[in-house]
Amino acid sequence: MLKKYKKVIPEPKVAPAPVAPATKVDRTIIGDQIFIEGIIRGKEDLLIEGSVKGSIEMKANHLTVGSKGQVNAEVNAANVTIGGKLVGNVNATGRVEITKAADFNGEIKAKSISVEDGAYLKAVIELEREPMKKFAHPEKQAEKTEEKPASVPAKESSMPAGMDNKRI
Repeated sequence: MLKKYKKVIPEPKVAPAPVAPATKVDRTIIGDQIFIEGIIRGKEDLLIEGSVKGSIEMKANHLTVGSKGQVNAEVNAANVTIGGKLVGNVNATGRVEITKAADFNGEIKAKSISVEDGAYLKAVIELEREPMKKFAHPEKQAEKTEEKPASVPAKESSMPAGMDNKRI
């Protein structure tokens, strides 16, 4: 008797679906072997590990100059983190963070700034103030608080009692 064998075909293995991160972060990276000269504009976060010369406009996003980054530019961004070398002016609508590995030379205009101990910083810094509602302008406040001079008391008469201060 002949035996019949069933050919067993293994089921194909299905790779598990990749696990998606909890939050997607849109960020562009300029690698350490990339050199860019000109204007960079974008609507997502930017990490620079390479070399950039010119202008960077990330008005609603975060710019990070990484530890290998070499930037010589005018920067406009929402928030800026400097971990490498940046020469130029930074105008941030939010916060500027300068890490201990940073080398910064230029002007900073921002709402707040933090500088880690050990960072090299040669800068002019202007922090934006929130408008004060309770107090008026200092000069106007001084005018309001100025009091009128008190009336000068009448000089005591050197005339003997009983005599009026009348012209004769």
